[in-house]
Amino acid sequence: MDELAELDGMALSALIAKGELSALEALDASIDRIERLNPSINAVVHAHFDLAREQVRHVLPKGPLSGVPMLLKNTGFEAAGMILSTGSELHRHTVSQRDSTITARYKAAGMVILGKSNTPEFALSFTAEPEAFGATRNPWDLERTSGGSSGGSTAAVASGMVPVANSSDGAGSTRLPASHCGLFGLKPSRLVNPVGPVAAEAIAGMSTPHAVTWSVRDSAAMLDATGGPDLGDPWASPARPGTYLAALGALPPRLKVAMLLKPPTGTPVDAEVLAEVRAAARLLEGLGHQVTEIDDAGYDGEALKAAWRVIAGVNVGLGAAGGDPGSPNIARLEPVNQEWVREGLATSGTRYLWAVNQLHASARAMGRFFSRYDIMLTPSAAEAAPKIGTLAGAGKSLDAFFDQFWAHSPFTAVFNTSGCPAMSVPLGMTPGGMPVGVHFGAGFGKDALLLSLAAELERAAPWAGRRPPVPG
Repeated sequence: MDELAELDGMALSALIAKGELSALEALDASIDRIERLNPSINAVVHAHFDLAREQVRHVLPKGPLSGVPMLLKNTGFEAAGMILSTGSELHRHTVSQRDSTITARYKAAGMVILGKSNTPEFALSFTAEPEAFGATRNPWDLERTSGGSSGGSTAAVASGMVPVANSSDGAGSTRLPASHCGLFGLKPSRLVNPVGPVAAEAIAGMSTPHAVTWSVRDSAAMLDATGGPDLGDPWASPARPGTYLAALGALPPRLKVAMLLKPPTGTPVDAEVLAEVRAAARLLEGLGHQVTEIDDAGYDGEALKAAWRVIAGVNVGLGAAGGDPGSPNIARLEPVNQEWVREGLATSGTRYLWAVNQLHASARAMGRFFSRYDIMLTPSAAEAAPKIGTLAGAGKSLDAFFDQFWAHSPFTAVFNTSGCPAMSVPLGMTPGGMPVGVHFGAGFGKDALLLSLAAELERAAPWAGRRPPVPG
C-alpha cells in the first residue's frame, strides 16, 4: 500500500474510478501511513478517521479527485464534527458545527477529509511550532521546520500521508512551506476561492485558501472544484477562461519575466537560494521566455511590512479576544502573540485605515508592474528550511520575532496585499539536500497563466520522483 504514496491525487482517483482500488482502501492506506509516520513528523493534530470512514460508506460524487484522502488546515477551515483549535490551547476542544464553503466543495468533489493538520497558533508564524501541539518536522530532515503556517499540511503531503492537503496563505503560508518541503504551492488570486460562509475576507483580504500538492494538475483540479464566488461575496475575481486543468494542456505565450533578487526591505538572501533562482531563469530562457533582472518592483516594502503587522494584530485581537483588551483569553495565548494582540487592540482606527490603504497602494503598484512584465521571478524564501526553533516566537519580543518572520520570506507578502496570484515551484535543491522553491507571480486574475507556466516547468524539469527519505 505504500506504493500509493508515490501517486498524485488524480492518479489515485483514476485507480478508484477503474475499480482497481476502492475509496476505503485508499483511505485505509493513508490512515496506516499517518499512524506510522505522524509520531516522528507531527503533521496531523486532530485525526477524524471515523468521519472519513463515514464519508466513504456513501457513494462519493464523481470527479478527477473523487476518493482522494486529504487534510484540512487547522486554522480557518470548518468541517462539521471536527476540532478547529487554530493551533491554540484556547480552542483545544472547539468542535465545528458546520462546513466552511470550501470544505463543502471538497466534499462535493468526492474528496475524503481525514482531519486537521498542524499550524502555528492563529497561523501567525512561518513555522508550525505551536506550544499547544508541538512542532511539525520536515520529512527531508526531521531536525528542520516544514515551514508555516501551512506546515502540517505540507509535511503530510511531502511524507506521503495524503496526496494533497488544504492550506491558506496570508503572507506566504502556502508557498513558504511548499518551498521547504519540495511541493507545488499556489496562492490563487483574491477570492478565486471562497472564505465563507461567515467571513467575506480574511485579514483584510490578504489570506487566500487553496492547497499544497505534488503535481500541478492536482492543484488545478482542486481549484476547478473549489473556485468561484460564494453567496453574498462583496466582490469576485475575474471569471476563469474554461477550466484550470484545461489550461495545463496549452503552452503559455513566450513571457516577459522580471527577476528580482533583492528584497525590498534590504534583508539578505542565502547564496544557495539565489543560485537556484538564477538556474530557473536559465531554464525559462531555454524555453524561449525573456528574463530581465531588475532591482525594484515599485512598491514600498517597509510600509507593507508595517501595514501587515497592524492588520494581523487587529484581526487576531478581534478573533482571540473579541476586541476586548481585558479579555482573560489573552493570557492563554503564547507570549509573543499576547504582545501582538495587545498591540492590535491598542491600534487606532486611523492607523488601521492607513494600513488598509497600504494594501491598496501595493495593488496599484503591482498593476503598474504587470503592465510591463508578465511574470515576477524571485526566491520563495530567503533560505532553505532552518532548524526547529529558529523561527518560533518562544523567548522573543514581538519586534524581534516579526523582523525575523518578514526577513525569512521577504518576497511573498506583496501578492497577498495586492491580491495577485503567485506560486512556489520545487525546482531547486541545496548542496545539502534540502528543497528550494522558486517563486513566480502574475497579474491579478492571471491564475490560468501561472498554472500553464507551472505545467511547462514541470514537463521541462520534473520533480515527482524527488521524494524525502522518510521511513515506511
